Amino acid sequence: MAKPNEQAGDAKSREEAPVLNGPGRPGPGFGHRGGRGPVVKPKNFKRTLKRIWSYLGKERRLLSLTFLIILMSSALSLTGPYLIGVAVDAMTADNGAVDFKLLDFMLIALAAAYITDGGLTFLQGIMMAGLSQRVVTSLRRTLFAKLQKLPLSYFDSRPHGEVMSRLSNDIDNVSNTISQSTVQLMSGSIAIVGSLIMMLVLSPLLTLAALITVPLVYVLARTVTKKTSVMFKDQQAQLGKLNGHIEETISGLHMVKAFNHEDKSIEQFEEVNGKLYEVGLKAQIWSGFMMPLLSVINNIGFAAVAIVGGVLAVKGHITVGVIASFLSYSRQFVRPLNDMANTFNLLQSGVAGAERAFEVLDEQEEPEDAPGAAVLENAKGLVEFENVSFGYRADVPILRNISFETPEGSSLALVGPTGAGKTTIVNLLTRFYDTTGGTIRIDGKDIRHYTRDSLRKCFGIVLQDTYLFSGTIKENIKYGRPDASDREVKEAAVMANADPFISRLPGGYDTVLSENGGNLSQGQRQLLAIARVILAKPSILILDEATSSIDTRTELHIQDALLAIMKGRTSFIIAHRLNTIRDADTIMVIDRGEIAEQGSHSALMKQEGTYSRMFANQFKNIEGAAGAGGNA
Repeated sequence: MAKPNEQAGDAKSREEAPVLNGPGRPGPGFGHRGGRGPVVKPKNFKRTLKRIWSYLGKERRLLSLTFLIILMSSALSLTGPYLIGVAVDAMTADNGAVDFKLLDFMLIALAAAYITDGGLTFLQGIMMAGLSQRVVTSLRRTLFAKLQKLPLSYFDSRPHGEVMSRLSNDIDNVSNTISQSTVQLMSGSIAIVGSLIMMLVLSPLLTLAALITVPLVYVLARTVTKKTSVMFKDQQAQLGKLNGHIEETISGLHMVKAFNHEDKSIEQFEEVNGKLYEVGLKAQIWSGFMMPLLSVINNIGFAAVAIVGGVLAVKGHITVGVIASFLSYSRQFVRPLNDMANTFNLLQSGVAGAERAFEVLDEQEEPEDAPGAAVLENAKGLVEFENVSFGYRADVPILRNISFETPEGSSLALVGPTGAGKTTIVNLLTRFYDTTGGTIRIDGKDIRHYTRDSLRKCFGIVLQDTYLFSGTIKENIKYGRPDASDREVKEAAVMANADPFISRLPGGYDTVLSENGGNLSQGQRQLLAIARVILAKPSILILDEATSSIDTRTELHIQDALLAIMKGRTSFIIAHRLNTIRDADTIMVIDRGEIAEQGSHSALMKQEGTYSRMFANQFKNIEGAAGAGGNA
């Protein structure tokens, strides 16, 4: 919620400041606009798999039951080829007679085995679908809860779309991996071991011929997955960038159109989309190599089995039925190897998504409340800054030894050039950031010794960039006090001068707002934000350019409302229009992170210093604009 431009005292620091998002994109805080951070390198593959398994471990009972079903299904699958071999031998007896009784029994047993196997496979699919959804729901819940605990500096350095991509696309990849890969790995492992045992029982020599394909499959899988692992990670990173660009373009669509930036925005989209296409195409091509090459390897294995089996059958070492059984077992042995090779391909995509999700979970949260932290209730509003220093980066200070005191119930206006440190003072007061030096007190106590939740509850905030949530107008006004009555909501709206336009809407207070109140004007959104603060009845008010988006006529009404709610409350007012803060008890001029002047409006005007010059220049500009309008 800080302003990155406050980090820039010179050209060098401006170059080192975070890259800003696109036009009109509001950041999460007081005037801050987030940046596009670098893509973090993926973590260890094995470590990520272990962390995924830690989530699966919570479903141990269902996993055990699923494993039991898979074991039964695999046993039935392994029974099939043996029954086929017996049936073939029943039709190829030495005397030429067919053993119909044995043949009928084998066919019935074979049909029963395959039907039961199909039913068990269907059941395990349902169970794994439910398990994977519960695991992913838990992971998504943990990830979303983590986002609520992260400091604002995390969101200040990343585009919102990229963060959203981790919560949606990356988690979906994890879901697909769990639902498909887990069953495939378990069933494949059982099938491989079981088929190998049965092959050894039937014919060790044929088994050696069949195993010729194993090293070939291993080399192929290792080569392809080594390539695709990097490509899938790049694909997820590019997808996050694409989502970030789309999200910020849609959020700032008014600015895009106002500055005729449509073609440039499309060009940027095409660039990112093109990179996603290229890396996605390479990943899919490389992963697509698997099946054709595996088919070639399989055919080599079948040819080897057929040649060796034919020689052994001619010499009378094995029967035709054994060869038939062995071919089925060799297929059951090779197929899981192929499937598992493809599963590792799928794992690359899932692990790439999981790594990005776990990166968020590994981020450092806001510091815990100090041991024995007090709950701030019914704050009187005495605010003290004592030698407070702060910088968003250690080498770029924003505030330098700021000291002042705001008595309870008084109003303090912060003025000064953009980037001077006004908003930073408010960010530190609300503990969105902690000071790097000095102490801030409320009612005589260091704010770090209050619980963070109780501290922030005593503030009412109206920002220049107002944010409204999807829902009704009534729900948005009640955001700070969900238990407020409809009468109290209407009184707050009347006081904020919002009731007239609300009453004209078809749904009145039950009118549903689109995202961030897109179906209202900027001024109307500002009025609702003011009504929201009025209803919350905070102890300390923070008004950051609260009337900047309101026309002059409405501003006169709002000023009366603001004066009414400021009465008896400590108020911090950030304003560039100096005529709006003339009645403030104290006006503090901040310049380059230091207090240049402070005092009442009349006292500062008598000093004929920085404030006096700012006021005179602004008044001169207003008169000049009015004169130009009259001449026009």
